Amino acid sequence: MAQPHAVEVLLRPAVELYTVAVCAAAALLCLVAPWSLALNPLLGLGSALAFLVFGIIRLREARFILHYRRNVRRLPKYVMTSRAVPVSQQRLFIGRGFRWDQRHTHRLMQTYRPEFRRYVEPTAAYRIARRLEERLELAPFPLSKLARLTAWDSPFNPARPLPPVGGMPRLHGIEPHEVDVTLPLGERVGHSLVLGTTRVGKTRLAELFITQDIRRRNAVDEHEVVIVFDPKGDADLLKRMYVEAKRAGREGEFYVFHLGWPDISARYNAVGRFGRISEVATRIAGQLSGEGNSAAFREFAWRFVNIIARALVELGQRPDYLLIQRHVVNIDALFIEYAQHYFASNEPKAWEVIVQIEARLNDKNIPRNMIGREKRVIALEQYLSQVRVYDPVLDGLRSAVRYDRTYFDKIVASLLPLLEKLTTGKISQLLAPDYADLADPRPIFDWMQIIRKKAVVYVGLDALSDAEVSAAVGNSMFSDLVSVAGHIYKFGIDDGLPGTGSGVKVPINVHADEFNELMGDEFIPM
Repeated sequence: MAQPHAVEVLLRPAVELYTVAVCAAAALLCLVAPWSLALNPLLGLGSALAFLVFGIIRLREARFILHYRRNVRRLPKYVMTSRAVPVSQQRLFIGRGFRWDQRHTHRLMQTYRPEFRRYVEPTAAYRIARRLEERLELAPFPLSKLARLTAWDSPFNPARPLPPVGGMPRLHGIEPHEVDVTLPLGERVGHSLVLGTTRVGKTRLAELFITQDIRRRNAVDEHEVVIVFDPKGDADLLKRMYVEAKRAGREGEFYVFHLGWPDISARYNAVGRFGRISEVATRIAGQLSGEGNSAAFREFAWRFVNIIARALVELGQRPDYLLIQRHVVNIDALFIEYAQHYFASNEPKAWEVIVQIEARLNDKNIPRNMIGREKRVIALEQYLSQVRVYDPVLDGLRSAVRYDRTYFDKIVASLLPLLEKLTTGKISQLLAPDYADLADPRPIFDWMQIIRKKAVVYVGLDALSDAEVSAAVGNSMFSDLVSVAGHIYKFGIDDGLPGTGSGVKVPINVHADEFNELMGDEFIPM
């Protein structure tokens, strides 16, 4: 029987067909020759109907058994075009499936038992056909056609190959009655994690979700923000996103940031926007190793980058990787520039004294720890040691230049390789964009701008070419996104804009493929 029992066995011959045959014969006999069963014509008709009803019931049970056996060995074909993907304002379509319970565990364990092997493993005809295709792969003309015939994907081919999707059909075949599986959109705020090995369909599932997010409109006919991080740069995913954005009429809001294609990529300053100035140092120094003795060097690198970032902001300059690298290599120039800025507004006559001190300097009266520094830097240091100046940025720069030059270079040695990787070649144009260059057609974006425009962003980090740069940029982007999320949480997305109301919530859909390449402490607050 196909009905659920305490002990259910579905991998067996469809013995219900025997009952169907007997019922069909008995019904025919009752109709044609009721006298042979000592029945009058009226009772014969009633008996025939009873046999037919019972036969139909048993036929349905037999079909269930046959359908189950076929699905365990080979799933039915399930194809959906991108246009047919359902889009809802309330739910997210995931696919087809079923709710797993104890019955399915029992059925799955049965498929691994030796006595049921013949119902699960490929048939002899299937194995012979695959072996024949291997041998006839390079065969001459008449025989090569035979291999193509056995590989013909058609229901009329009893030995057709399985679809190239991988996996085990038995996982879905143990439940013949699958239904559409959806997820309420309100549940997505708790994040979703998809785990699986290679070629199980993780990226294709992401495409399904991204397609719905790009095409979805809310009650006031507005689109949603879609941000996709793709560390390895899947070309199919990028093409799919562009096609869906164009289909939804959003190609004007589609941004591509790709480290592997800087000529066509949008530009993004990973450290140019922040809620707190200390975030700049955290995003850069956070990429350095913090294990063992490296922890002390990372802390010093954080402090040093923080000093530079604070000075740049006070000078009215937007921090970027190029500026930070320039001042890491030569902190003296920043010290002099900031001192000029500070004294111009606080002590205009200080430079007269500094110039006099500089004129008296020679190789004999230069302090040992200042050897190798510019005389202007030494004069500034000596002047500041004589007068009382309370400026935290200037004090930080003074503490940096007071280090012995050789000792200082050794301490920042772990920081320079990372900065050089981020500022070498055309990548520097992406990560340190020139905001004044109006001739560059590549757009510059930041996350707040993206959220306000309700745009679609594809971020390709090209991790296969340089994993370290990919991780640094990806983590910086996540840090920036977390900072923007905190700002929105407190003030809303229209903070600072005239004539706007507060409290408007905008759905922000973030998809991260190969998330293990990006996961770090920066993501935890989200």
